[in-house]
Amino acid sequence: MIPEYFISFDTNLFPIEETDFLIVGGGISGLRASIEIKSSKVLLIYKNGLNETSTYNAQGGIAVGINETDSPTKHFNDTLKAGSGINNEEAVKILVNEGIDRVKELIDWGFSFDKNNDKYHFTKEGGHSCNRILHADGDSTGKKVAEFLYQKVSSYPNIKILHNYFLIDLISVENKIVGAILLDTLKNSILIIKTKAIVIASGGAGQIFQETTNPSSLTGDGHISAFRKGAELMDLEFFQFHPTTFYLAGAPRFLISEAVRGEGGILKNSYGDRFMSDYHPLKELAPRDIVTKAIIDQMKKTNTNCVYLDLSHFSLSFIKERFPTIYEFCKKYKINLPKDLIPVRPSAHYFMGGIKIDLWGKTNLKNLYACGEVACNGLHGANRLASNSLLEGLVFGARVGKVIQEDKREKNNFFNFKYKFPQKADILIDKDDLKRSIKSLMWRNVGIERDEESLKYALEKLNSWEKYAFLKEFRERAGFESQNMLVLAKLITHSSLLRQESRGTHYRTDYPKTDDKNWKKHIVVNKNNINEI
Repeated sequence: MIPEYFISFDTNLFPIEETDFLIVGGGISGLRASIEIKSSKVLLIYKNGLNETSTYNAQGGIAVGINETDSPTKHFNDTLKAGSGINNEEAVKILVNEGIDRVKELIDWGFSFDKNNDKYHFTKEGGHSCNRILHADGDSTGKKVAEFLYQKVSSYPNIKILHNYFLIDLISVENKIVGAILLDTLKNSILIIKTKAIVIASGGAGQIFQETTNPSSLTGDGHISAFRKGAELMDLEFFQFHPTTFYLAGAPRFLISEAVRGEGGILKNSYGDRFMSDYHPLKELAPRDIVTKAIIDQMKKTNTNCVYLDLSHFSLSFIKERFPTIYEFCKKYKINLPKDLIPVRPSAHYFMGGIKIDLWGKTNLKNLYACGEVACNGLHGANRLASNSLLEGLVFGARVGKVIQEDKREKNNFFNFKYKFPQKADILIDKDDLKRSIKSLMWRNVGIERDEESLKYALEKLNSWEKYAFLKEFRERAGFESQNMLVLAKLITHSSLLRQESRGTHYRTDYPKTDDKNWKKHIVVNKNNINEI
């Protein structure tokens, strides 16, 4: 049984800090929400620091329909097409229209996107019908945006930023969130937060898979802390695998941006043959789920563990200017561009599913909000369109910040609150081994290709691990992470087993076709049941 809280606690025994709003996570959505509520007392916490967010590590850019050949309508249609028929169209309309205002606002604040002859340079990525991706410092868009917004947030005296703080639990009274339990991971001490409302902006959960582009800190903590308090989660079966991540034994799974293919990079198999024309008319610029499946198919046909990106038709000066980060990374591993091919294969990248929210970031729990990759309002459907993620953070981070101040709420009184961990047992659990086991199981059985047999096997293993994993009351971050990963892995597997079709990133080899008659809908889970809507 999954406990309501991961630790025993007594609010009289731990230090308490009071704030108007607590924001968990400081990527683009958490930072943008903070700016919106800068006049209030705000506490913004990072599990590690800014460079451990997906925003900071994002390369491609921000998709926005402001190019003279583009429009919000075109952007809307491309987003729906990528999402495989189950996007929340109202959320998409908000994204493509308000996104223009948010990007112009960013520029007005002083942020600089790359230009060509004094005009913004728009590039193209998979699934886009025209050039609409703004970028900064070549392939460093996320890093530049994150640093810019962080500096802006840091200038506001009412916003306090803490690094190396881990969210253990949300504290609730009568289905109302009133506070949080944080772990100072440097001092290994507990801090209780009393607050009017909490915004979860903790990002994705790629670390539940063995192969991922995500920073090491993304283990689904925000998802599961909310889930254990009764929050609904939606679309958990839809996890996007980025087609092109660097692949060499022992090297990190470094993202090779979709913009490389957008600028003309060519995919070739181990025989040196270009293959994407066999799978989609857009070739290398097909939506990510299609490119990913094509690469997997080629790896099977050639009995190899990767394919290759050919940039030999690019000039060295162009690569250094447009993709400086990728160039320097490849150089470290003795891949000399543009002459050498880049070995690539798919890795877990972006979670379309998450904490179920409305169009303003509200969850089903009073005083709990969410935005960014951790949240889900159906915006991306079954497959996110490339470079919509940073735009989502700007748009829905701002919307959460706006509504959180307007919502009427009762005064929170939760002190003298005690909780005793119910299943404490003196057993040894190797938390790191448990994490490795979850990652390996999920990659093999709940990864790019799925079927009933593999999913049932995974669910059986996860259930068996659950029987003892929650007997232990941990007091360190890695232990809590292993428990969060276990719960989220089980929920993803369960949702994947339930959806008996293939749609977007969810590919069932035993149900290879999309079934609009029975499955043009969403799967919603909470701690009491699983529903379809």
